[in-house]
Amino acid sequence: MYWSHLFIPTLREVPADAEVASHRLLLRAGYVRPLGAGIYNYLFLAQRSMTKIMRIIREEMEAIGAQEFHLAALNPAEVWQESGRWEGMGQNMFRLKDRFNRDLCLAMTHEEVMTSIARGELRSYKQLPQIWYQIQTKFRDEPRPKSGLLRVRQFFMKDSYSFDVDAAGLDASYEKHRQAYCRIFERCGIAYMVVDADSGAMGGSASQEFMVATEAGEDHVVHCKATGYSANLEKAVSRPAPASAADDMTALEPDEIHTPGAKTIDEVSKFLGVPATSLIKSVVVIADFGKQQKPVLALMRGDHQMSETKFLSVVGCKEYRAATPEEIRGLFGADPGSLGPVGAPKMPIYADTALEGRHNLVAGANKDDYHLKNVTPGEDFTPKYADLRQVVAGDTEVETGAPLEIVKTMEIGHIFKLGYKYSESMGLQVLNADGKETKVIMGSYGIGVERVLCGAVELYNDADGISMPAAIAPFEVVVTPVNFTDEALKAAAIALYAELKGMGVDVLLDDRDERPGVKFKDAELIGIPWRVTVGKKLAQGVFEVSERRTKTVTEVGVSEVAGWLKAKLA
Repeated sequence: MYWSHLFIPTLREVPADAEVASHRLLLRAGYVRPLGAGIYNYLFLAQRSMTKIMRIIREEMEAIGAQEFHLAALNPAEVWQESGRWEGMGQNMFRLKDRFNRDLCLAMTHEEVMTSIARGELRSYKQLPQIWYQIQTKFRDEPRPKSGLLRVRQFFMKDSYSFDVDAAGLDASYEKHRQAYCRIFERCGIAYMVVDADSGAMGGSASQEFMVATEAGEDHVVHCKATGYSANLEKAVSRPAPASAADDMTALEPDEIHTPGAKTIDEVSKFLGVPATSLIKSVVVIADFGKQQKPVLALMRGDHQMSETKFLSVVGCKEYRAATPEEIRGLFGADPGSLGPVGAPKMPIYADTALEGRHNLVAGANKDDYHLKNVTPGEDFTPKYADLRQVVAGDTEVETGAPLEIVKTMEIGHIFKLGYKYSESMGLQVLNADGKETKVIMGSYGIGVERVLCGAVELYNDADGISMPAAIAPFEVVVTPVNFTDEALKAAAIALYAELKGMGVDVLLDDRDERPGVKFKDAELIGIPWRVTVGKKLAQGVFEVSERRTKTVTEVGVSEVAGWLKAKLA
């Protein structure tokens, strides 16, 4: 293609409302233009890159035997009501009514639709396993669209679904997807982490996220460079950093002490002159068990925070909320800030494992403006111990003791073992080898196509623009004659362009009547990995070849340059 024929509306100024690198650069480089809040039009360059990402996805999905579908984005409410997610998705789902007042929605994902197809067509275990996938537009009524393509209302997702007759089959399908995803992201040139994660609204027994480390992300991942361990902050486990002060191991009785006005961990710590690690934090919540709600007391080391995901898993409730001050006073006879486990009213008490084996700590006395010293878990109260806390900086890996770091990340893919969540609610069964009805076990696997593009831009950019990986760049090579009106330079540039094109290289010829500096800056801005400058060195029989990412320039013979570039791209 010739640049002068293309629509590439680059911008010199940084857009005022662009918050993150991918948002700024995709706008400046002419990849996208906004239409409304969280709604973007993808222009020529973005479409080329997105098409290349999708091609890689299709090739790797077909390599594991997946079959491509294209499902309806407009769904009747009934299929979502069957699974229970019509209400569960809340305001995140776009809902509408047709002219007959029937409820419909714009699909956020397609578990229900895929399950309804399988239910209507699969009859025998002999038809399993099946892996079905699609690359489809999805919709989410994002309450706070921001960060360009990272939080949008309309987006492309590759989603696939596996159907197996038993758990061993699901394990095999899940592993196929995990390996395929690794190949996809490696081929796209993306540095990524595979992270143990929570299944969230998708349901199921196990899941992993594929994450890119970037300050533009909204997730936090706990990562160990030494061992490769990675897990979502809500799911991660660790060995806590040691307490700031050693416990007094003397056998002592709890001792009430007046702490006027000291309510928070920091206030009590300063008032008593003891570190936060020697305090017990008491958190009272109202847990929802479906048919009833019950108060639960959760205990943490003073410097730790409770993980919502871990708490829900340990306690076995659907959700929970913080108890109100009125509820707390009714239960404990004291206000928040003076609560503790000694003499607490009858309710389940869960203590984080960081408190196990500790001695002579400080806790609330269940009396306003009073605390207890010399509180020993397991002696002065009896809790159930469990891992309830979020990992914090300074923690180490459980098995090796290697240091952990907390990294800000963005998700580019997520795989789930759904189990029987949808086959049970929607009645998906087949006949097994014994001729008996058996539930089909499922998996769900997603990739955010725009997020792969954004991940590449976030990872690989500099002051001059984007440094796109060659596999997903809109063009692999740009041939840049410094003066296209010079007949010798023009002929050499066109000849090289044709030779590269004949070799299957995705090449662009910059035939514009612009100064060389403008051409060079535009090529760097849009992220073309290689630039061949056709200039004064032509008289010496060489071209200057610039690598975008390293900014290195190599002189290569005119007759050799096409093969040289083809080898570099391979």
